[in-house]
Formats: sequence, structure tokens, C-alpha cells
Amino acid sequence: MPSPDTLTTLNFESPGPGSWTQDPVHFPRPMTLYFQESHPPAFKKGTRDFARFYGMLIDGIHVSYVNGFGYNQVVPAPDSELPARAQRAEQVFAQKLWREQLREWDEKRKPAAIAMHRELQSINPDTLSDTAFLAYLTRCRDHHAAMMAQHMEFTAGAIIPTGDFLVHVTEWTNLSPSDLLGLMRGSAEVSSGGSDEMARLRQAFAEDVNARALLASDGEPDQVLADLRGLKTEAGSALSDYLDLVGNRLVDGFDIAEPSVLELPDALLRSIRLAVVAEAYTSDAVQASIADARAHVPAAHQAQFDELLGEARLTYRLRDERGVYSDIWAAGLMRRAVLSAGRRAASQGRITRPPQMLDASFDEMCALLTGARGPSADELDRRANHRARYTAKDAAPLLGPPVPPPSDLSGETAATGRLMRATFTALGHLFMSSTVENEEKILYGLGASKGVYEGIARRVSGPAQFDLIKQGDVLVTESTTEAFNILLPLLGGIVTDNGGLLSHAAIVSREYGVPGVVGTSDATQRIANGTRVRVDGGAGEVTILE
Repeated sequence: MPSPDTLTTLNFESPGPGSWTQDPVHFPRPMTLYFQESHPPAFKKGTRDFARFYGMLIDGIHVSYVNGFGYNQVVPAPDSELPARAQRAEQVFAQKLWREQLREWDEKRKPAAIAMHRELQSINPDTLSDTAFLAYLTRCRDHHAAMMAQHMEFTAGAIIPTGDFLVHVTEWTNLSPSDLLGLMRGSAEVSSGGSDEMARLRQAFAEDVNARALLASDGEPDQVLADLRGLKTEAGSALSDYLDLVGNRLVDGFDIAEPSVLELPDALLRSIRLAVVAEAYTSDAVQASIADARAHVPAAHQAQFDELLGEARLTYRLRDERGVYSDIWAAGLMRRAVLSAGRRAASQGRITRPPQMLDASFDEMCALLTGARGPSADELDRRANHRARYTAKDAAPLLGPPVPPPSDLSGETAATGRLMRATFTALGHLFMSSTVENEEKILYGLGASKGVYEGIARRVSGPAQFDLIKQGDVLVTESTTEAFNILLPLLGGIVTDNGGLLSHAAIVSREYGVPGVVGTSDATQRIANGTRVRVDGGAGEVTILE
């Protein structure tokens, strides 16, 4: 793989045989070398694990990076394994195997991940000796890799019941996928920033007038947060626990190049102010929508509708939880360690600024720390400039031959066919953007979250610009990840270039009840910063008003 610092023009060569499809939803910008080297093996392991667990006709997904952009390739299952896979697929629906995964997540994997996050988080890397720091950096790298694999391992558990629900109900009714996915609202607390710590925080501030006054004060955001944490009250303790939960998570994206929550104190403080006074979610509107949808289902299928919807709502939270509590937190801890490494290297004159270390590979980080030969500060700056200069629109959407048509599932067993249709339906709604051609003043996307809102468009290319967002702005961006949910209360609407109705931007906009339109293809190019727009989340339209 050529190093990005040597590139003057982008030349996209296929990373291997077969078709490779760009993933602009998860990787809208070039990734760091560290991520490019650590992500593919973890991604391969996690996707292979879920494919085998559920008896799929695929053997996972490979990812490769070209000029820093991620490309995916679906790998078919070996012919020799197909009979065993078919038998396993029979068990998926008969035994509801996703419930087995959900139990494992709730009882083992999620608690273990959080425990390791907290253990690594409790260590101040700046106080370690050089030898101990190298060991700590390696621990953070290994933990991050394990969490990337875990994120992918639980993917199928999150999407199969939802995809199965969509397949069946769209066959029975004329309801749109957007209408049906709206029935999931309220089943993914984490997608609306919810947690036990946030519930405690709201209660504590509701009962403490002095804490509320300090929260509303106009001091420097980082100082206000420090003063609040220092309160010897329940409010101070609750805020401290909340920040310990979310503070080292990435705000958006999956790469260590993205800032963590605590690095954006202004946006964090403003989102907390809104969160502590937010009205409690009520499920009345969703229950009414469920009853209305059920009425469209033929009577012979209504019992099955209830069962399918129940399973989809049961597992829907995995869609975001597997990232928030796995690699998004682990990536933030790795970022913290790498910035600490950067401070050490800068103090020795090996680089000029600590953030330059973010653009080194892991071996280069170690070399810069030990005084061995490593990249120069200029080389690291060129890599950072490459990441800042290009977006997914500069990358080829497909490398290699055209993607072959979907497999004909008619010859498969009923269980295998059902399994693969559910999987491909859900994945289609994750990645598929709108194909309707945009007009001069109207952009057509996918209506992710109903409602109409008019406001000022805030064109944001990355988390470092989140401090520019004012309350009530309409975020216009390439795509978001589940980590972004902490800051969503600031927004009046959300518009993305990439992603479908199961993209993270769509999910979090539904959970917050914020009008959202996703998959517009080129909103970031067509909507100037500061423009007034109307977001119609029901129609899937964004109108440029001025």
C-alpha cells in the first residue's frame, strides 16, 4: 500500500481479485495508517464469526484500504461448509439464535468491555515510565483491535430480526420501510444518549438549584465542567460518573483521528444543558403507530406481525450498543494514549506537535518513542493534509469488475433463503442512498425521521467543527456514526450525503425525534454553510430556502 504522504494524484488500483465496493457511510474520509493496518484483520474476524454463527452463505466481509478509503468485499462460504450452514440456518428462526447473542452481550461481553475500558481509563499515561508507557500503548492497541472485532461479531444479531420484519411486512402491506422502521423508536435507549448515568444526572440536577445555576453560567466550558465535577453533592458525583462513561468516547467516526467528547467541552456542555431538561420519552405515539401499522396487516398475519416486531425491537439496540460500548470507547482510549505518546516524542524534538503522532503507524509510534528511525514531522503533516483534503467523493465507488448480481435464493432451503433475504434487506437499508436526481433547490433523500423543520444549515466536515453548531442548526454532513448521539440534542434537523434508513444518522434522528433526511448524495456540495433550509423527514426532501 503506498503511503499517503507520497501521493500527488489519487490512483485507485484494486487491492486484490474480485469486486471491491467503497464504503462512504462508515469511512467518509481517508483513515489514518494506524487504522488501515489494525482494522482489516479485526473486521474480517468479526464478520466471519457472525456469518458462521448464523449459518450464512457468506464467510464474512473483507475490507481493504486504497488511498485511505475503505473498500469491502463479500466472501462466499466454502462449498464444503454449505450443508452444515443450511442446518445452522434452520436453527436461527426456530430457536431465535439472536436471543442467545443478546444474552451473551448483556451478561458477558458488554460488562467485560466496559470493565476493561475503565481499567485502561483509570491509568494516566503521562505519568508512566517510558517502558511502562510502551506496554500501555500496546495494551490499548490490542484492546482496540479486540473491540473492533466484537463490534462486527454482533452485527447480525442486530440486523437479522429487523431485516426479517421488513421483508415480511412489506410483502403484506403497502407500508414503506421508513414507516416500519419508525416503529422501532424507543427500543434503543443508547441511540438517544440514554444510560443509567444520564438518568441519574437528570434527577440530580432536577433537585439541585445551585448545580443548575452553575450549569447555565457563562464561564469557559472546560472550567464550568470542572467546577461541576468538583461539587460535593449528588449533582457533582452524577456528572463525574457521566463524564467517566462518555468522556473518552469518540464524538464521531471510528478512527483515532477523531476527537473525543472531552476534547469538545463547549459542545459537550451545551448538550448536557439540553439533556438534563429534556422531556421524558413517551411511547404513546409509537404505540399508536404500531396499532395503525398492524391494522394494515391481513388478519391471518397479525400474530406473526406482533412476533416479528417484538424480536426486531428486542435486538434493535444492538445496532448502536455494539459500537458505543466496544470500539468507539476503545478508539478514544487509544487516541488518548497516542496523544500522550506525541507529547513524549515532541518533548524529545522527534516531532513538533503531539497530534502529529496520530498519523504514524503503530510501529512508527514505537520508533518515535524509542528514538529509532521514524517518519519526520513533515511526513506526518503530509499524511494529515491528505486526510483533510479528500472525501469519499474523490474515491472510485468500485474497484475491480462489476459486482455480480445477488445470488438466486430460490434453490436454497426455506430457512437459508429467509436468513439471507433478511440480511441483505437490512444491509441494503444501511448503505443504500437515494437514487432520485436532485433539483436546483430541492434535494431528494430518504426520509429517516418524520417531521418538518426550518433552520440554518451548518456544514460540518468532521467532529472538530462541532463547536460551530448552534442550538437548532441543521447538520449537513457526509455521514455520522452512533457516537454522534451525545451531541444530537443540539440539532433541529440532520441531512447526510450517504447512508440509508438503517444508517446510524437515521437511527439516532428517529430516536431523538429530530427530522432527518439521509442519502441525498451531494447535500454537502449543494448546501452552503449558513443557508436556510427546510428538512421534511416524511417526504425525504431538503429545500434550500435562501
